[in-house]
Amino acid sequence: MGNSTDPLIISFGEMLIDFVPDKAGVSLAESTAFIKAPGGAPANVACAISKLGCKAAFIGKVGDDEFGRMLVDILGKNKVNTDGVCFDMGARTALAFVTLRKDGEREFMFYRNPSADMLLKESELNMALIKKATIFHYGSISLISEPCRLAHLAAMKSAREAGALLSYDPNLRLPLWPSEEACRSGIKSIWFDADFIKVSDNEVQFLTQGDPEKEEVVMSLWHDKLKMLLVTDGEKGCRYFSKNFKGRVTGFSVKVVDTTGAGDSFVGAILTAVANDPSIFHNEPKFREALTFANACGAICTTQKGAIPALPTATQAQKFISIFKAK
Repeated sequence: MGNSTDPLIISFGEMLIDFVPDKAGVSLAESTAFIKAPGGAPANVACAISKLGCKAAFIGKVGDDEFGRMLVDILGKNKVNTDGVCFDMGARTALAFVTLRKDGEREFMFYRNPSADMLLKESELNMALIKKATIFHYGSISLISEPCRLAHLAAMKSAREAGALLSYDPNLRLPLWPSEEACRSGIKSIWFDADFIKVSDNEVQFLTQGDPEKEEVVMSLWHDKLKMLLVTDGEKGCRYFSKNFKGRVTGFSVKVVDTTGAGDSFVGAILTAVANDPSIFHNEPKFREALTFANACGAICTTQKGAIPALPTATQAQKFISIFKAK
């Protein structure tokens, strides 16, 4: 777990089971078999951070069932601190059936009615752990319903008061929200609290209803508390905007099998870089280097099925970059 003085990155939110068809390009109805994969963006980010050698913890709730215990066990095997994980006796661990289209993109069908992650209460939060965070990372799914929304807001407040940087990846999952309007306002309800935000080009389009390629459209999402706004553009790479500089870092073209976890791998890499060296916000060459590394982590993650098993180590990512440079 590292020394107590090492930076700690905490991920807050949902962990669930993704059921992925064993064949790509078929609908859920047509699929004859499914592969069980641990999922949930905040949990993926925690595992990505740990695999890259930084201290990580996950805070959330799972069912007191076989799947919930399996997920906590997977976190442990990935050296993620689970002191903030609760078990719910009366609700099941969330499930998601994920269709992989031929291009590796996904469609979701969720089973959470309600699932355990939605029932996390403020009184169940491990505040002592939250107060140790260097960076506190979260998504938007935990904002959809009570009591989890209030727990999410309380955890953010506690982390902020303890001096943590707040990191937000909205992780748009439209089918989980009551409506598009509820989703847009829910995601934006905590927008101005974050120190850094990562959004995909699709999320920029959804949130602004404008062209995500246009800089003025992206900059409409900027606010003065932000240190960094990152936009991921799939295999094209990413764009970055800060108070001091802005630009684009090209990505890596690979044979895509499954895009699940690619954004989480990217986020884990950039948060690890920030935790280890906060000065990169003021050093563009260093920051671009960190983004190249994060792009590589995201690309590697798309080359096999499932998120957590596909997350690379730092050595794997460096080797991948050097092979690309040698081409």
